[in-house]
Amino acid sequence: MEDPGPGIRRRVSARKRSRRGLRETAAVSPLEPGKDPEGTEGKRRRRRSGSPRPPEYDGSEEDMFSGYDSFAENSFLAQVDDLEQKCMQSPEYGTITTKPAFEELCSKSTETSEFNIIATDGNLTDIETEDYCYSPKTLHLQENVTIEPGDDLLYDIPCSQALYFEKSKDSISDLNNSSIKESYPLPSHQTLNEIPVEQPQEKKNLSPQSTESDMNRRRSLKDRLKSAMTGNAKAQTPKFSKREQLKEAILSEEINVAKKTMESSSDDLGPFYSLPSKVRDLFVQYKGIRKLYDWQHTCLTLTCLQQRKNLIYSLPTSGGKTLVAEILMLQELLCRQKNVLMILPYVAIVQEKISSLSSFGIELGFVVEEYAGSKGRFPPIKRRGKKSLYIATIEKGHGLVNSLIEDGRINDLGLVVVDELHMIGEGSRGAILEITLAKILYTSKTTQIIGMSATLNNVEELQEFLKAEYYTSKFRPVELKEYLKINDTIYEVDTKAEKGYTFSRLLKCKYSDNLEKMDPDHLVALVTEIIPNYSCLVFCPTKKNCENVADMICKFLNKDYLKHREKEKCDFLKNLKNVHNGGLCPVLKRTIPFGVAYHHSGLTSDERKILEGAYAAGVLCLLTCTSTLAAGVNLPARRVILRAPYIATQFLKRNQYQQMIGRAGRAGIDTVGESILILQEKDKHLVLDLVNSPLENCYSHLGQEITKGIQSLLLSLIGLKIAKNLEGIYHFMCGTFFGIQQKSLSAEKSLWEISQKALATLIEKGLLQRQSVCKSEGESQCDLQITKLGQASLKGTLDLAYCDILYKDLKKGLEGLVLESYLHLIYLTTPYDMVSQCRPDWMIYLSRFSHLSSAEQKVAAIIGVSESFITKKASGQAIKKDVDKNIVNRFYLSFVLYALLKETNIWSVSEKFNMSRGYVQNLLSAAASFSSCILHFCEELEEFWVYRALLTELTKKLSYCVKADLVPLMEVTGVLESRAKQLYDAGYKTVTYLANADPEVLIRTINHLSRRQAKQIVSSAKMLLNEKAEALQEEVENLLRPPPNIPGPVALPSKSHGLTQ
Repeated sequence: MEDPGPGIRRRVSARKRSRRGLRETAAVSPLEPGKDPEGTEGKRRRRRSGSPRPPEYDGSEEDMFSGYDSFAENSFLAQVDDLEQKCMQSPEYGTITTKPAFEELCSKSTETSEFNIIATDGNLTDIETEDYCYSPKTLHLQENVTIEPGDDLLYDIPCSQALYFEKSKDSISDLNNSSIKESYPLPSHQTLNEIPVEQPQEKKNLSPQSTESDMNRRRSLKDRLKSAMTGNAKAQTPKFSKREQLKEAILSEEINVAKKTMESSSDDLGPFYSLPSKVRDLFVQYKGIRKLYDWQHTCLTLTCLQQRKNLIYSLPTSGGKTLVAEILMLQELLCRQKNVLMILPYVAIVQEKISSLSSFGIELGFVVEEYAGSKGRFPPIKRRGKKSLYIATIEKGHGLVNSLIEDGRINDLGLVVVDELHMIGEGSRGAILEITLAKILYTSKTTQIIGMSATLNNVEELQEFLKAEYYTSKFRPVELKEYLKINDTIYEVDTKAEKGYTFSRLLKCKYSDNLEKMDPDHLVALVTEIIPNYSCLVFCPTKKNCENVADMICKFLNKDYLKHREKEKCDFLKNLKNVHNGGLCPVLKRTIPFGVAYHHSGLTSDERKILEGAYAAGVLCLLTCTSTLAAGVNLPARRVILRAPYIATQFLKRNQYQQMIGRAGRAGIDTVGESILILQEKDKHLVLDLVNSPLENCYSHLGQEITKGIQSLLLSLIGLKIAKNLEGIYHFMCGTFFGIQQKSLSAEKSLWEISQKALATLIEKGLLQRQSVCKSEGESQCDLQITKLGQASLKGTLDLAYCDILYKDLKKGLEGLVLESYLHLIYLTTPYDMVSQCRPDWMIYLSRFSHLSSAEQKVAAIIGVSESFITKKASGQAIKKDVDKNIVNRFYLSFVLYALLKETNIWSVSEKFNMSRGYVQNLLSAAASFSSCILHFCEELEEFWVYRALLTELTKKLSYCVKADLVPLMEVTGVLESRAKQLYDAGYKTVTYLANADPEVLIRTINHLSRRQAKQIVSSAKMLLNEKAEALQEEVENLLRPPPNIPGPVALPSKSHGLTQ
C-alpha cells in the first residue's frame, strides 16, 4: 500500500458511505477515486450471490457490535489474533507493524455535493448554493483531514470496541516502550508505517528482566477485545459518530466564517445570504422554497441591513415578506449569536410559526419558545449554550421585554421582528405594541427592529418613531384584477378611467323565480364559474350570514358537485366528527359533501384548523368567511368575493378591503387572481371612494387607551427604573409614536400636561408614590416610586382599570375561601373584560343555580348572588333591589368554566349554555391567560401567598381543559385535544414517545394526518423535550457552580488581643 502522506487522510463526507466487510477490505487493494480494477465488480457480484454480505456499519449507536460481533473463526477477532501471531513470530516482534488491510479500514473517500449560485432573469433569483466547503475561507475543512495515529484508526470499528482502544492505548504504548522510546521517538504527525524497524542486534542487548517484564505484561489482544466488548455490552453505548462530528464541525466553521463576513464590510454573501449552505437545504426540505424573488434578494442585500439599521418594508399580501424576516432571524441567531423576538398578532399564527420553525431549531441548534396564552416564562431562561427565538403575541411580547429590562438582559435581544406593523394603530393592542417598541428603542442601542406590513400609508412618521429605513415594492407573484358588481353587470376597477372603473361583462345566468328570490346577488352564478376545479372565498359581514350563505349556495348546486373528491370528503367529515366525540354542526353536515363550508370565530380552533387544512388540500373548494380570515392564516383563492362592503354595520376601510382582496391569486398555481365586490346602487359613491382612496394612516392609541395605554406605560417606566421623575418620563414620551403625532392628536393639551395628569391618576390609585430626595443642602427633588400594588400590577401585566377590584376580590376571598370545589377560584379568575359581552340565559342560569351543592351555594352567598334575584329575572319580574350586574354576569361565566372543567367537552357545554363553541373556547383561553396574570400578581404580594399554589394548578387545568393523561401531549405546539386523544390511543402517551416517533409511522397510525403535520408534530415535540432537558441542565449547573463571593479565611485574633472578662 502506498504511503498516503504525513497522515492518514480522509475527505469530508456530505452523505452516508457504504462500507464493505473486513474480509472484503483485506482482499481488495486500495483504489484511486473513480477507478475500478479489472474484475473487482465481478468479484463483488459473486460475493453477493455466493454468501451473505456482512452487515454494513451505519454509524448508529444502536448496534454496538455491528458487523464485528462474531467470535467465530473468521471473525474480526480472529483476524486480529492472526496479525498478533505473525507479529510475535517475527524476530523484531517488539516493533509495531500495520497491515494494508487494517490501513484500508481507516482510509475511505467520499463525495461532496455541489450547489451553484445562479442569477436568473425575471422575477426570480435561483439560490442553488455552492457548497460552502469550497469557499476559500473554509478550504482547510474541505481538504483532506489529517487524523492522529491511534485515534481515527478506529473510525470503522463499532463504538463498543472503540472504548476498548481508548482504555488500552497506554498499555499498548507500554508494550514497546523500551524499544521505541530509547532510539526512535515518534513525532505527533508520523504514521505507524513510518516507525523505523529495530535491528536484531539491538534487541539482544535487552536484559532478561526487561524481556520477562514485557512478556508478563503482554496479554492476548483477542482476550482484551473479548473482555472489553463483553463489558461494554452491559454498559450504555456512547452516543457519538465521527461522521456527525465532522458535519457539525463544517457547519460550525461556516457559521464562524459567516459571522466574520457580516462583521466586516465585505460584499461576500457567503453560501446563502451569510448563512451556512445547510440553511438553504432546510428551506428546500421543509418549505419547498428553492428560489427567491428579485425583491427579496434586493431587500436582503440592502446596505442599511448590513449596517444594522432598523427597517420597515411593505409589500402586497402574499408577496413573500415572511421569508425575508426568517432569513434575517437566522442570521441573528447563527452568525451574531443573539436572541430574537418575533411578534405576531394572533395565537393561531404564533402556533403555526412555532410548528414551522421548530425543525430549523433542531437542525441548527437554537431553541424556539412560545409566548402565547398562558405559555411563557418571565424572565426567560438564560441559556449559555444555545440562543432562543421567542415567538410571541403582542401582549406576551410586552411582558417578555419588561422582564428582560428588569433582569438587565435587554441587550441579549439582537433582533425584534414585528409582523402586521399597521396594528400599531388599532386600539389597545396597538398601544401595547407601541409601548413595547418604545422601550426597546430607549433601553437598547444594539437591538435591531424589523417591521413589515401590507397596508401602510404614513410611513414617514413610523420611520421617525422607529428610526428606520423604508423599502417597498408593488410586486405580487400573481396579478390581481379588481372588479365591482352592480346588479348583473361587472366592472373592472381602473384608476386611470374617468369614473374609476370600466365595463367588463354581463353576468350570464339563468335564474328561476325562486333562485332569484333566494340569491338576488347572484352568488351561485359567481362561485360556479370557479368551483370545484378552483378555490373561492366569499367574505360576509356577519358570522350568521356566513352560515346562511353557505347553506343557500349548496341548495342550488348541481348534484355532480357531490361526486367531486367524494371519498376524501367522507373521510374529512369523519375526522370533523371525531373532534368533538361525534358532534357535528348541522350546517356543515349539509354543505361539506358539496365541498363548501363556513369559517368564523364561532368554530373551535380544532374545527377551524381542520377546515383550513381541507381547503388548502383542495377537498373544500369554497369557504364563506368573516374578515378575520383575511388577517389570519394565509389561505389564498382563485377568486375572492366580498358579499357586501360592510363588516357588521361598519363600512369597510381601505386597509380591510386591501387585506381581503389580497387573498386572491395562489402563487405557483394561478396565473391571475380576481376580486369581486358586490354593491348596491346606494353604496356606489362610497365604494368608488373606497377602491380609489389611499390606505388609512396609522395613529397612536396611547392617549386614547388610558389604562392599557399611557397609564400602563408610565407605571412600567417607574417600576423598571427607566425613569424616576416627571422630567425623565417626558423625555421618554417625546420619542414615542404618540409623542411624534401629539400635536395632531391632542392639540389642546401638551405632552407635559398629558403625562402629568396620568401620573396624578396613578398616585391616586395607590400604584405610585412621591418620594423626596435631597440633591444638595437646602434643595430637594421629588422622585416617584412604585408601590407594592403597582409592582404586582406591573408583573401581572394587568389592565389597570381592574387592578383595584381584583385586589378587593382576592382580599375578600381570603376571609372565606371555599375549597371544596373549584367554583370559588374559577370566579376569581374569570376575566373582567368578557363580562360586558355576556348575555345570560336566565332560565339556564336558574337551572344551574338550583343544582349547586351546599358548598357551591356558599360561594354564591360570599360573592353576593342570590337565587331570588335569578328567579325574578327568569320569570320577568321587576327588580327593586340594587344588584351589581357585573358580579351576576361574571358568576354566570364562572358556571360555564366550571362545567368545562368537569366535562372537558366544549361541544356539550356550549349546547347546555346556548353559546357558540368558539365563544366558549375563547372564554376558556382568556380565563387561562388571566389566571396566569393573577398568579404573577399574587407572587408580588405576601398577603396572597395562599393563592400561589392553588392558581398554579388551576392555570394548567384551564390551559388545556382535558383529562390529566392528555396534558403532556397538549404541551406540544400544534397538538389540540382531538389529536392528543388519537396519539394517546395509539400509544404515544408522553412527549418523549412523540419526540422519538417516526413521522412515516405516525401517518399510517393516526387517521387524517398529513406528512407535513406529522413532521411538524415530531419536530415540536423534540424542541419541547430539548428545552426541558436544557432547563434542568442549566439548573443543575447553577446549583453546582461555586458562588463568586465566597468568604476568605478569617484572620484569628492575636494572643495579646484575646477576649477578657
